[in-house]
Amino acid sequence: MTLVLAVLSYGISAVAVVLFTLRAFEMYRRIKSGQPDPTRGSNKGKRLALMTKEVLGHTKMLNFTGSGIAHWFVMIGFVALFGTLVTAYGQVLNPEFVLPIIGKWDPYIYFVLGIAWATGISIVTLIGIRQITRLVRKGRSSRFFGSYNKRAYFVEAVILVIVFCVVGLHELEVRLANGEEVGSQISLLATVKIVVSMTWFIVVASNLRMGVAWHRFLAPFNIYFKRNVGSAPTLGALPEMLSKGKPIDFEDPKEDDLFGIGKAADISWKGLLDMASCTECGRCQSQCPAWHTEKPLSPKLLVMAMRDHALAKVPSDKPIVGETISPDVLWSCTTCGACVNECPVDIEHIDHIVNMRRFQVLVESEFPTELGGTFKNLEKAGNPWGANRMDRNSWIAECNFPVKVIEGELPETVEYLFWVGCAGAYEERARKTTKAVAELLYMAGVEFAVLGSRETCTGDPARRAGNEFLYQILSRENIETFKEVYANYKGVKKVVVTCPHCFTTIGRDYRQQGYELEMVHHTQLLNQLVKAGKLKPVNKATNKLTYHDPCYLGRHNQIYEPPRELLESTGVEVVEMPRNKERSFCCGAGGGRMWMEEKLGTRINLNRVDEAIATGTPEVAVGCPFCRVMVSDGMTGRGSDVAVLDVAQALLRTVKQESSERATNQSSDMGSPINSTQDKSKSEIDKNDSNNSTPFDADTSAD
Repeated sequence: MTLVLAVLSYGISAVAVVLFTLRAFEMYRRIKSGQPDPTRGSNKGKRLALMTKEVLGHTKMLNFTGSGIAHWFVMIGFVALFGTLVTAYGQVLNPEFVLPIIGKWDPYIYFVLGIAWATGISIVTLIGIRQITRLVRKGRSSRFFGSYNKRAYFVEAVILVIVFCVVGLHELEVRLANGEEVGSQISLLATVKIVVSMTWFIVVASNLRMGVAWHRFLAPFNIYFKRNVGSAPTLGALPEMLSKGKPIDFEDPKEDDLFGIGKAADISWKGLLDMASCTECGRCQSQCPAWHTEKPLSPKLLVMAMRDHALAKVPSDKPIVGETISPDVLWSCTTCGACVNECPVDIEHIDHIVNMRRFQVLVESEFPTELGGTFKNLEKAGNPWGANRMDRNSWIAECNFPVKVIEGELPETVEYLFWVGCAGAYEERARKTTKAVAELLYMAGVEFAVLGSRETCTGDPARRAGNEFLYQILSRENIETFKEVYANYKGVKKVVVTCPHCFTTIGRDYRQQGYELEMVHHTQLLNQLVKAGKLKPVNKATNKLTYHDPCYLGRHNQIYEPPRELLESTGVEVVEMPRNKERSFCCGAGGGRMWMEEKLGTRINLNRVDEAIATGTPEVAVGCPFCRVMVSDGMTGRGSDVAVLDVAQALLRTVKQESSERATNQSSDMGSPINSTQDKSKSEIDKNDSNNSTPFDADTSAD
């Protein structure tokens, strides 16, 4: 009997070790065959520390507290119980076998037993969560929808059997020590433990696409090689467009340059590592606005499909979009970042989506028809609407205070360059925000100036819609303008913006071209001015409102508190929507979606405004012109009278009258503006604003 058990245990172990080793090398070979990406090897010490913190601390998993704690114990058990497997090999031949030195040490014995029980309870908890979710949340509402659940059941069953074996062997070892004849039972149970463990390795080795198992080995490496070295999610700037590991020279591209991802062979090794690391947990799917509004995009299913396509045969010449990923999936993404923010193994979904868009736009010329007009407007007029470039200054004529427009270099007396942006210059609702911010800065005595017609679109819509070539043109034009403006400027180059998309593109994307500025969102600056006493809200509001976190201000740049602090300074009570801060729900305008028709599923902005309306507050505050448009349109679509206003407007209607008087007095010391508006009476301004719905200045009214 002992011989049979030994042959079975050692034989299956030999097969498992050889097979798993060969397949692990095959996994390594396939991932390594991806396109080079030299940006992942810097800051090795920081990367190692970050990986250790994320893995051992389960920093992202603990966002889902119950399942996060349970998963932590299962992960620890996988390593901590390895000694029991070694012991089992000895017990097959000798039931009294124990590990040298620590085998009979009570602290080790109790540690193993405690970990075994914790692992067992945790895996039962995870099984329960999976089953309850499956039963309570039917179909698409389940984050496990589309996952290979049978593979997960297998992994969970193996862990449960191993725990039973560890606990059972401990009980038999105690009985053996007490003189009972249980040696054969120990050998048999030890064999069961070995066979089950090795069967797991054989099954995993037989399928390189079994992410629910392979992530145990690959996830730490994926976290280590994440694009941004830091605790924040890999959001903000998009990755530089590489071809064979080198940035593409768009002025003189090579004939064999790769423009994005068109087939499996175009995916970088880090992209393949992303896909192989996917656990199919569905946390990305559970937060995706496209998926929540019945669109075909699920970040999880997209990564799984790319993995199955790429790891089945690398390299593959079959096109991904059309063959594996439908165009509707690709263009449903708003690049809100919820998927990247939630992923416990730091998969960079947006990078892959945008890289596929790049190929579709630059190589295939296949993209939604609406984008054709947007690209043409950006190219010819420098803004998505195709409005006259010279009209960028028209909002200034509606102000009753001077606004400097820089024609040459920025004077040293000017502290902030106010980047108005396309929406802030042309879109009627966003112009109210622009005027409110300008007036508040004037009241606070802050020296600021604008570029006027010298501005052009930052390139955000083009880049995130895949038109990298157009983005390069627009960004270079703006960078040249910045260089001219700041040519002899000695101070800190500070730029204040109202648009989080401009904030991200100028502040983070432009760094890839070697140009950096200190970017400040208007909610940050205004909050600083209030704290410094330069703006004093005295007409304190007594109402309630809710605040919508813009994706590109919150998740992409981790700015959550300044807008809330600013609102609270006005006296309002901020009532949070259930989905707020890092889990705020997208308005639906990002990733170029602002200029595309939403033909599939239900509207994202309607989903969001329903949540805002449910708070019962009469107003919604926003900090982004895109969000303002989408939320306003959503309120109109719902027939709601809930007002929508920017945070700056909420402040402007409450600031101290003395602030305005002080600013007026200070303006006499400011010198003549380079260009200024003519004074207009308040009655004239009110007359020009047909949407004025408050007893305050028209510039502070909500939509």
